[in-house]
Amino acid sequence: MSPSRQGRGLRRLIVTLVVLVVLAVAADRIAAAVAQNQLASMAQKEAAKYQVRSADTSAKIGGFGFFPQLFNQKFAKVTLTMGKPAFSKVPGENLTVDMTGVHVPRSLLFKQTGTVTVDKTDMQVRLSPRELGRLAVKTTGLQGLSMEAVGGKLHVKYAANGVNLDVPVVPQIQDGKLTLDLSDGSVPAALKSELTNGIELPELPFKAQLTSVDLKDNAVVLAATVPDLSFNH
Repeated sequence: MSPSRQGRGLRRLIVTLVVLVVLAVAADRIAAAVAQNQLASMAQKEAAKYQVRSADTSAKIGGFGFFPQLFNQKFAKVTLTMGKPAFSKVPGENLTVDMTGVHVPRSLLFKQTGTVTVDKTDMQVRLSPRELGRLAVKTTGLQGLSMEAVGGKLHVKYAANGVNLDVPVVPQIQDGKLTLDLSDGSVPAALKSELTNGIELPELPFKAQLTSVDLKDNAVVLAATVPDLSFNH
């Protein structure tokens, strides 16, 4: 065989291999998209059991390669995102669930029955200070109470009964409630007592247990963990 023919044969082999790789990657992504839609649908139905609705729900499968993980029936990481969720009619900004070690039966890819189980689940819920203020009013009955993010800190504002306050507070989680640490000495004792007793928060989906609270990008971010998370289909 002449060198020119050998060169053409090598080029054809390389082109064939490149096409096969492209087709394999495309098939992997298509299958991943189908599985992600299936997982998002299952999560949305499970969240509805806790009176949680959202404008949209999506799932993203992480890790290296979809098919290898599917073969092992375990995905390294799946991130669930719910846009504009409402918790018992309380509007939120965003809900993110990071699931590590997600066990998915291959049968679920074909919309058959099965159960998804998760080794570790971390949740973050973003609420606006305004909505948190409304929850505080509902819990305490203190009309004229509101909250706002000012300079990277959460502020409580209160204007009623001759009192006009605007003080920074530190939100904390205690016994499943959100409490406000008021170190400002100008806060009346009765008002301070009401706020430090805790604000009742709406039930989070999947029996999530609150662990911490922070203020990020002018939003109140609730962090929670979900023990023994599972989805049935």
